[in-house]
Amino acid sequence: MSHLARDHAGRLAGVARREGVSAVDALDVVQDAFHTLLERTDVPSLREKPDDAARVLTAIVRNAARNARRRHHRAKPHVDVDEIGLSAAEPAPDIALDQAETTAQLATCMSKLGELHRHVVTLRVLEELSGDEAAEALGVSTGHVAVLLHRARKQLERCMTAA
Repeated sequence: MSHLARDHAGRLAGVARREGVSAVDALDVVQDAFHTLLERTDVPSLREKPDDAARVLTAIVRNAARNARRRHHRAKPHVDVDEIGLSAAEPAPDIALDQAETTAQLATCMSKLGELHRHVVTLRVLEELSGDEAAEALGVSTGHVAVLLHRARKQLERCMTAA
């Protein structure tokens, strides 16, 4: 199981960060996830299936990060509205609307990609896997992952500019 920590800790911290926890909290979440994995009753079977163990670990990290984010949100001290004034951190409504439209358009464009292209984009861009890690997960060569990612990005670019 030590190879899981060595091979996946960085990616798992990225998964936790995307769930909204700080960098420090992400490391704690990953460490807790490894501890949770080792306490599972199916550890012996997972030792024989490292890909399954990595998937289970990713799910544990994702859920633990969400829980940590919720706990952190509830733990924040409340400040009187009169003390803080208006916050400029939130975008103006028209900018927020543009961002929401762009996000919806991107989701539509992603759904138009082929399954393999969608998986490559998800692994390389969203989960921040290296080319080698994505190639191993998909069972293809690293060069093929690079070609697929290039083609997927071009398709997304065409789709986004067409709308």
